[in-house]
Amino acid sequence: MEVCNLERGISLSVRNDAAFILDMSLNVYEHESTVCPNMPLRALIYVTNILEQWVKGQNIYGRRLVKIPTPRFAVFYNGAEEQPERYPQRLSDAFTNQMKKPELELTCMVYNINSGKNRKLLTKCPVLKQYMVFVGYVREELEMQPEKDLKEAIDKAIDRCIEEGVLREFLTKRREEVTKVTQLDYTFDRRIELEREDAREEERANTERERKAKEEALQEKEKERQEKELAEQEVQKLRAELERYKKQFPEAERDESKV
Repeated sequence: MEVCNLERGISLSVRNDAAFILDMSLNVYEHESTVCPNMPLRALIYVTNILEQWVKGQNIYGRRLVKIPTPRFAVFYNGAEEQPERYPQRLSDAFTNQMKKPELELTCMVYNINSGKNRKLLTKCPVLKQYMVFVGYVREELEMQPEKDLKEAIDKAIDRCIEEGVLREFLTKRREEVTKVTQLDYTFDRRIELEREDAREEERANTERERKAKEEALQEKEKERQEKELAEQEVQKLRAELERYKKQFPEAERDESKV
């Protein structure tokens, strides 16, 4: 097995979670606690970087076919937002011009590993199952006392896991690292949540501006219609007065025709 995680992904601070080649299969795994429809695009960037390293020194311009590992992509989701148990995300969904048979496709299979979901998968992978127990305990601590300090909630969750034998050895040896990483994850998730709320607020503001603009346009159009209608009414009045004048003074009409 060859581990091939990227030192950096699409930025200096973003890395793929796990990537390894086993029996000529390139497995790219990502863990997400927020819903991200851009996972196929991110996976494309990851696998391109990995394959670039893989073919280094090989002649990709020659007549001999250069073999590469078969890529597979999985996303493990454990966010608070309700999601299906399992569903695919496709790169082609991001294409501006949709095609029936895209010439480039990449599919990420998303597995919801929250409590009650994908029990068979979690049973086969006890470490993943125990990790979700730890995440659940952190959430419980924060839900019971929302004002509680995040670090305190994580510490209590770690203590509870160690006491119950959940990831005991790992948490005992790497307690400080787990605390820091979990804090970063929750802080990042909160930042994403705030950014999404800002985006929703902006969308609502834009919608309101569009509504007002449409309303103003309709009002302006109605005003123009009313003005046109009033003008037409004035013309009709003038025509009616002219007709009455002609009937009242027929001599003036005859004199006018002579001129």
